[in-house]
Amino acid sequence: MNEQLAVSIQNASKRFGERVIFEHLDLTIRRREFVALLGASGSGKTTLLRTLLDLDSLDSGVGHVATPRAAVFQEPRLIPSQRVWQNVLMGVPRTPRARELAVATLAEVGLTRHVDVWPATLSGGEAQRVALARALIRDPALLLLDEPFAALDALTRLRMQDLVRQLVARHGPGVLLVTHDVEEALRLADRVVVLRDARLTLDVTVRDADPDALRERLYAELGVHRAVAA
Repeated sequence: MNEQLAVSIQNASKRFGERVIFEHLDLTIRRREFVALLGASGSGKTTLLRTLLDLDSLDSGVGHVATPRAAVFQEPRLIPSQRVWQNVLMGVPRTPRARELAVATLAEVGLTRHVDVWPATLSGGEAQRVALARALIRDPALLLLDEPFAALDALTRLRMQDLVRQLVARHGPGVLLVTHDVEEALRLADRVVVLRDARLTLDVTVRDADPDALRERLYAELGVHRAVAA
């Protein structure tokens, strides 16, 4: 696999029984590229992400995914009985410098004062920052984000989006963000792809595109036709 690629999938298909989740799917994500995957609920976005994590297997097709890889989900999935710094190190070898590395990573996400607290004391946004630190400490070649801001209030969501954009620029993984939010996709991504009717029906580059025209195109591709203000 090309070292510059985080994901390279050709002619991929996945079914659950008689239900086709996706088929004949091609997807490439380069290192340092931020790709947003848009689709309606139940369109197969999370299933595709799970195949990239090796939690589900493809039924057919060829797929190559760079390692290491890490994911942040809608729920932070922190362990209540472990302090914040210990949660960051889940699945990471406990070397003599492990705590030091966890503290440094928590500083990157703005949680220097929360190193030794219990997860139950964190706000929703703080808990997601811990989950993000837990992903980044692995120095992933591919970072997978499954609607990580969906449960946050509007202001916290915007702050988290800004933080993720800064950290991705600093660390340089390829990123796939699963979302149903067009505005979020346009705010964060270099490219936006749309999964609809079991296929990637659109793959567009955000840079240099007319924002309003692209926004309307994405909504239309998702089957949403918005009224135009007079």
